[in-house]
Amino acid sequence: MNMNFNTAPETSAPTISSAAMLVELSISSWTARRKDRRASDDITSQSHAHKGVASVNKKLLGDCAELVSIQKFASNVRATHYASTMPWSDSGIRLLPTAQYFKYHEQMTRLNAEFDRLVQLFLDAYDWEVMQAQTKLGSLFLRDEYPTAESLRNKFAFRLNYIPVPDAGDWRVDMNNETQVELRKQYEKFYSDQMERAMRDVWERMHSEAQRFVKQLDVDAEGKKGKLYQSTIDHLSHLTDMLDAANFNNDPNLQLAQAKLRAAVHGVAKDDLVRNPGYRADTKRAVEEAIRALPSLDM
Repeated sequence: MNMNFNTAPETSAPTISSAAMLVELSISSWTARRKDRRASDDITSQSHAHKGVASVNKKLLGDCAELVSIQKFASNVRATHYASTMPWSDSGIRLLPTAQYFKYHEQMTRLNAEFDRLVQLFLDAYDWEVMQAQTKLGSLFLRDEYPTAESLRNKFAFRLNYIPVPDAGDWRVDMNNETQVELRKQYEKFYSDQMERAMRDVWERMHSEAQRFVKQLDVDAEGKKGKLYQSTIDHLSHLTDMLDAANFNNDPNLQLAQAKLRAAVHGVAKDDLVRNPGYRADTKRAVEEAIRALPSLDM
């Protein structure tokens, strides 16, 4: 699958190193789950089954509301991180356009503060939750399985690392020229492939969300209207900004498509679309035109 842009960049992929950075997000939390070997053996024995075919995993705190809130919040943070960045490597490191850095960093700073607040609420309630766990777990409760509140703090972490994008021509290692040339070729291919992958990711998300919005704007022959969601409009607006920031090669086709999308969704509100059929129809036509302006993908 190749991006089919009519205007190819004159420079090689390393130009991306001045227009983007790599970002790594790591969020960890205590699972409060543990395998109960004794209960597992009991079930196996009672069922006359072979050893190891059954496993009992218990929630040490049951459904602790404070801990569940942290775990759900962490999932939402990861979703926000992925929505605001582009794929780069299989290790989880993502590409962040420099133009999006301040917006992204401000958002993640707020999320980090909220994560810390939720963790503190959990730690404050921890001793009480352990007491309640005795009732919830019955004979499965073993006090030695519960760490102290102080040691638990280290099991929660929110880490964000920014890393410069390495330049494909920068090999600061001691090796012969032939090896350097071969490694540089390999990395230039990796660089080009990853850049295409990142652009393809934004294109596919943009196309999918735009098509979803068109479907929501649709009115069938019987006058039945699609159900509109403000979240779709907001997400499409966000992806429009991403498309602009990710146009590292200043491709005129992408610039045109981005401008059409921005004009189609800028300032659009769900309530206005619901109340005004003409506005709804005009918006649908504008989004469809923007979709047609998007560069195609060769499958």
